[in-house]
Amino acid sequence: MKATSASLAVLTALVTTDLHAASAGDSTISLGELYVTPKESGTLRTDNILTSVDIMGSDKIEDKNVMNSWELLGQMPGIQLTETRMGAESGKVTFRAFNGEGYINGIKTLIDGIPSNVNSGNQRFIDMIFPLELDYIEVVRGTNDPRYGLHNIGGNVNMVTRQGGNYTDGRVTYGSFDTREVQLAVGHEQGNFAQNYFLAKQDSQGFREHSESNKYSLGGKWFVSDDEQSMKLGVIARLYHHQAEEPGFLTAEQLAASRTRSPAKNANDGDDRDMKQLSLHADFQLSDALALSNKLYYNSYDDDRKVTFTDYPVGNAPRQRRQWQERQTGMLSNLTWRAHEMLTLDGGINYEQQNNEYRRYRYNFSIPTDFDAAPARIQNDDHYTLYNTGAYVQAIIQPIEQLKIIPAYRVDTFSGNTELANGTKAELQDYGWIRQPKLSVVYSITPDINVYANWGRTFQILTGSDKPAYLTPGQAAFKPSINTGKEVGVKFKPFADSEARIAVWQQDATDEVANMPSTGTTVGLGETRRRGVDMQLTVQVNKQWTLWGSHAIQEAKVVSAFTAGGQSLAGKEVFSTPRYISNLGADYQFNDAWRFGLQARAQGDYYIDELNQQGKYGGFAVLDANVRYQLSDTTSLDLQLKNLTDRDYEYVWFDNFFWGGDDQPMFSPAPGRSAYLSVNMKL
Repeated sequence: MKATSASLAVLTALVTTDLHAASAGDSTISLGELYVTPKESGTLRTDNILTSVDIMGSDKIEDKNVMNSWELLGQMPGIQLTETRMGAESGKVTFRAFNGEGYINGIKTLIDGIPSNVNSGNQRFIDMIFPLELDYIEVVRGTNDPRYGLHNIGGNVNMVTRQGGNYTDGRVTYGSFDTREVQLAVGHEQGNFAQNYFLAKQDSQGFREHSESNKYSLGGKWFVSDDEQSMKLGVIARLYHHQAEEPGFLTAEQLAASRTRSPAKNANDGDDRDMKQLSLHADFQLSDALALSNKLYYNSYDDDRKVTFTDYPVGNAPRQRRQWQERQTGMLSNLTWRAHEMLTLDGGINYEQQNNEYRRYRYNFSIPTDFDAAPARIQNDDHYTLYNTGAYVQAIIQPIEQLKIIPAYRVDTFSGNTELANGTKAELQDYGWIRQPKLSVVYSITPDINVYANWGRTFQILTGSDKPAYLTPGQAAFKPSINTGKEVGVKFKPFADSEARIAVWQQDATDEVANMPSTGTTVGLGETRRRGVDMQLTVQVNKQWTLWGSHAIQEAKVVSAFTAGGQSLAGKEVFSTPRYISNLGADYQFNDAWRFGLQARAQGDYYIDELNQQGKYGGFAVLDANVRYQLSDTTSLDLQLKNLTDRDYEYVWFDNFFWGGDDQPMFSPAPGRSAYLSVNMKL
């Protein structure tokens, strides 16, 4: 692979080094201030057992103005942001050369350790979380994490919210596009009982015409422990509602005429979304060496989306109403045994049951689409289930202080059935037991130089309510796509008060399928190969200056596959995958009252079609700035300027997945320069 010169010329980054003292064999990088009390009891921390881990602390999160919390991860290295900006369908994060189109959902998402992907693998539950509620965000890259199976193809993201403590924090924001936001976080801990509450409300007229958005989120945590701290029981509850208009995608001609317009065809487009999450937690320190952690959860997702993709007058495919009702019930249980100072054994089981419904209606041509009319066609009225049972075991072997060896093994099995609108009933593809061996090694050459390597397997299965996920009449059987990943890296301190990591990785998949259940689109990609180089650097220049940067070079190519028309895809790049992702940032603490910051993000162009014939789109380089003024011990002001240089860039997709004869790129422009002023109060 060749590096691209337009990558902001940055090496890489992710850290401001207040993380706990590094243990032997540590390869974790942190961005922002983190304090973790070292524990030789309880379940294992992620940074103690995995090798390619990044953690972003609350000080890099709580004061950021974002429309959706997945945008926060844009500060972290190698993270691709797919910013669709269509109301509640706002976008998502991906990495390790998995794109964000929704066809290959390769990233497991968790909130406080609770699985939080919808059936297709999309990350919609993240929208429930607002910045002020977060404690930290944890990203695990690669194939060596045995804790999770479903959707954990390229790694996982865990959004960890605040628990315990005594605080009352508020944030009020007003900014561009008549954006108004209020966040309130309250924590109260006394004796053995801890309570945490969160409330957020956000309203905005949006950057484009017909893009008004209104949402709120409520959350609560209640935890109780015993005097010896050997038992902790708790409940977490969340509620989220979002109503949003959709401005619609633009053709190239429409984009050139106006970046803010919303075509007449989209005047009735919009989304009404409700999500709920309830989880029960029970942790026990059974002895000094034995710890048990249990989680029981319920996720609810209801969505009613009305969308018009084009004003093409032929057929009814472009005008759709999509309704989801998904219910997930599951449990996770983990047991950790510190058998010896040189050996720790860790294992767990999980079970998830999904009871889902998906309805899709097609409407006749009209401008705008008349969604109150009787649908021209009922494409889907499906009821389907998905059951997953998984288990894993791993050993942390430390024969000498400088060396950790972590072998692991995971298995998953799936079952389920569907009932379609025409009365057809079918069972889920029979994948059998999917076996996933893994191995990680970390060696500390010196206290400042750690080298590591990992190898592991993950998997992709088909999702959705219809074929090919379910064996309807005439449907061929599919094997699971097996991803085999390997990585070598080094974490080191190139000079005083700095931290860096360089990693080279590759991930090979068999029988990969680009599958989008909401559109019924399936593209067999066969064998694929993803590979890349991740580089990160952070420098604490002095008490005032902190600098960081990251540069990820990546590619995703098809090794062997053919289109439905018989054209070879061998050597073609997987669509919507940029070749580089870069970050560069600086924080300057002028004095006790004033703080200044800059952050630059860049992403390369990408092909938008499977044959790589439609050209490359989607690249950008943007600069954000922020200023904080501390009015008093309890009150501060934040000014944030986003897209400071007013660069034009956009998300781009190719419309041939919906109908033939009108193939063209479609654009969703990003906002230009915008400003937000916030008042922060900590009581």
